[in-house]
Amino acid sequence: TELGVERRFVPESCPRAVRPGDFVRYHYLGAFPDGTRFDSSYDRGSTFNVFVGKGQLIAGMDKALVGMCVNERRLVKIPPRLAYGSEGVPGVIPPNAVLHFDVLLIDLWNSEDEVQVQTYFKPEKCPRTVQVSDFVRYHYNGTFLDGTLFDSSHNRMRTYDTYVGIGWLIPGMDQGLLGMCVGEKRIITIPPFLAYGEDGDGKEIPGQASLVFDVVLLDLHNPKDGIAIENQVVPESCGRRSQTGDFLRYHYNGTLLDGTLFDSSYSRNRTYDTYVGKGYVIAGMDEGLLGVCTGEKRRIIIPPHLGYGEEGRGNIPGSAVLVFDIQVVDFHNPSDSVSITVNHKPSNCTVLSKKGDYLKYHYNASLLDGTLLDSTHNLGKTYNIVLGSGQVVLGMDMGLQDMCVGERRTVVIPPHLGYGEDGVEGEVPGSAVLVFDIELLELVSGLPEGYMFVWNGEVSPNLFEEIDQNHDGEVLLEEFSEYIRTQVDTGKGKLAPGFDFEKIVKNMFTNQDRDGNGKVTAGEFKLKDQEAKEEHDEL
Repeated sequence: TELGVERRFVPESCPRAVRPGDFVRYHYLGAFPDGTRFDSSYDRGSTFNVFVGKGQLIAGMDKALVGMCVNERRLVKIPPRLAYGSEGVPGVIPPNAVLHFDVLLIDLWNSEDEVQVQTYFKPEKCPRTVQVSDFVRYHYNGTFLDGTLFDSSHNRMRTYDTYVGIGWLIPGMDQGLLGMCVGEKRIITIPPFLAYGEDGDGKEIPGQASLVFDVVLLDLHNPKDGIAIENQVVPESCGRRSQTGDFLRYHYNGTLLDGTLFDSSYSRNRTYDTYVGKGYVIAGMDEGLLGVCTGEKRRIIIPPHLGYGEEGRGNIPGSAVLVFDIQVVDFHNPSDSVSITVNHKPSNCTVLSKKGDYLKYHYNASLLDGTLLDSTHNLGKTYNIVLGSGQVVLGMDMGLQDMCVGERRTVVIPPHLGYGEDGVEGEVPGSAVLVFDIELLELVSGLPEGYMFVWNGEVSPNLFEEIDQNHDGEVLLEEFSEYIRTQVDTGKGKLAPGFDFEKIVKNMFTNQDRDGNGKVTAGEFKLKDQEAKEEHDEL
């Protein structure tokens, strides 16, 4: 005769219980006391959806549902006076029937409910939160109030990407995402009238269903965003800043906004080398690399419309904000020439180096960021060259001009006057600006341009006869070499300094041997002032 309620299962957590006026969704089995079943929501494949306490149910069920939690199971025994009474339901429930209902509560909400947000993780740093019209990328698990999973971006291994607050989402999600930080995790509970309403989505979500989204925000930007630059390390001395058209070498770590690494030049052990401001890199990087100093470290945050856009690239997802932590190694401009800074000049500096002079000097060679490449001091010997003869890179030939013994200077050489795009494998990186700290220790004046040998006095009028020692009218290489050596040893003549004696003499002999038969005759033999301008340089 009385309403009987047996709580067969009560969940540990019960944040909310049914009150009159609430809307509920539940499954049930309806049976008579002898176990004969007369109805089942399971058989229909859908929950029973109804307001509680508004007379939409038999009186016993209206009372029995009050106080239930989602996922709670109750056995309800309803006497006839609180069920269908003496009339029953023709063909289904006889008069004065006691009814047993096995009830499982699936969902519960009230028309006065709002979106509920529970943040369970928030990063320490939160420089920006989601605002209306922002574009976000997030992962989620979507469940019903009883915990049943209906959708998950994790299972698809792809974020959900959308604008917020402009109607692209259900209203409750539009509200629930506002104020989130990148990296924040929150649970957003949405009543059906702010979700898919009475009809559901026609697929997985039934009508009148409350939805629970467990969300982690991965990315956030606004279409109006420009790049953001955070200066991390700026050298005290910055004599030059990058401009459009400059060529930069830099290292970087590239991450997404949530910290996921997608690329790193450090892992390849090679800088990224590019022109700036000419479209060789994404627009945001083109802009972010302007105005940097050599040695500077900065963070460049690039929105997707200045990065890889909606499509993404490789392991960069579409619509991703990119974060580049860069370190500038060096930069130059193709129009740059050699830069010379004199650090010390002796008081007596009258003899200046020129093309053809033989120089001995010490140097320290480094990259523009200070990385040491080479040093003659470490080798314990000078570097010796003939200036202007192509024995060093063009920039060094230029940098050693007009230098006096004892002078110290710093020579900065752009790559097009150094080792170019290829560099020297294992020693000098490609496209590297080189810095040489030089001290000139010795200078031996060279010969006039085009000469390999000169006499210090008058030239004998019988020169060929003097060289032709056996007087057979022919001069062999051995005779020629012996004569030149004697002239040098006795101080009567001088060879171009810095070159191998045998090579110079053989070159001189070959120039005189006009017919190439290995012998020089009196008819072939000529001094330089007897040569036509179009012929080779001779004695």
